[in-house]
Amino acid sequence: MESILEDYVSATDLKHYEQQYHEEMKNGEVDTKTQFEYAWCLVRSRYPADIRRGVLLMEHLFHHGNAEAKRDYLFYLAVGSTKLKEYSKALKFIKAFLHVEPANRQAQELEATIKNRMKKEGIKGMAIVGGAALAVSGLVGLGIALAKRYVSERTPCSHLQMIRFTNRFTLYHFNLLLCR
Repeated sequence: MESILEDYVSATDLKHYEQQYHEEMKNGEVDTKTQFEYAWCLVRSRYPADIRRGVLLMEHLFHHGNAEAKRDYLFYLAVGSTKLKEYSKALKFIKAFLHVEPANRQAQELEATIKNRMKKEGIKGMAIVGGAALAVSGLVGLGIALAKRYVSERTPCSHLQMIRFTNRFTLYHFNLLLCR
């Protein structure tokens, strides 16, 4: 299934279908076949802006195009949404496709790929959040250490100064001594 997601349109094909689409736009009405071919090329582009435009054209076709071709529109909506990393939308589209044609092997593989990518992105997201929390904690610790050093250099230690610090992320309380 990765092959469909890694399949990119050639620049000449994209240019050809784009010219054909714009010519028909100038004449006032775009044929659904022309719009589908152009949207299909855009969804297979390397550039997210092109893919997004292709998804929009496919959505328009889905709502206003041929009823017989709706399954094709759904499939390429799922492919485009997956390429844009909009996995929940992609899953919605592919599930709608599978509702109509549950035995389609290609759609089943795409659904599995979408779910795997969702899982990977979720793990990456948790790692990023964990790393950010660790970095913030480190910066707070550094700030407290510098404050302790600054106060101990500037303040005579005739009495003991204490600060109560609460880390929002871990909810631990620390008592920090600012004098030696």
